[in-house]
Amino acid sequence: MLIADDIELRRATVADAAALAEAHLRNIEHLRSIEPYRAPDFYTAETHAARIAEDGGATWLLFDTAAGGRVVGRLALSGIVLGPLCSASLGYWVDGEYRGRGLIPAAVEEVCRAARDELGLHRVEAGTLTDNKASQRVLAKCGFVEYGLAPKYLHINGEWRDHVLFQRLLHDDPPARLPPPPSTERSARPF
Repeated sequence: MLIADDIELRRATVADAAALAEAHLRNIEHLRSIEPYRAPDFYTAETHAARIAEDGGATWLLFDTAAGGRVVGRLALSGIVLGPLCSASLGYWVDGEYRGRGLIPAAVEEVCRAARDELGLHRVEAGTLTDNKASQRVLAKCGFVEYGLAPKYLHINGEWRDHVLFQRLLHDDPPARLPPPPSTERSARPF
């Protein structure tokens, strides 16, 4: 799906692994202050192919169609839990050269739609570093509500960093995959 004139959002496939590895390499300095440390083998097509194959289709990539289809961003739902919780955690980043173009809010909206309509999720959560005001604005714009602070939540750029936690409720319907609750009526069985 096009989210801007020259930017396509679609689910990642194993065939995208080399382009995703290249995007991570190209943005290594840009992402250093917001992402965990990555071992050198993280930046290989093989690592990204394995990660994409394992994720169950819950990773989306942004492609610049005017630049030969290069990857310029990534969004992913992780920790997907069904049953009575029906929730997942959202993570995202955009190429440093593409900041400020409104790409992530448009992509977050589509990922939340898929989380609701395709995955049957009730809730999506996201966390940002306390000083990442741009990401906090993205989440607020997309209907996420701040609900807490997680002290020393992730090890980022050499230290444990606090994160502000946000959530977006996607609907109020009961979980689609649960059986109906048991009846509360007493049976007329003799003792």
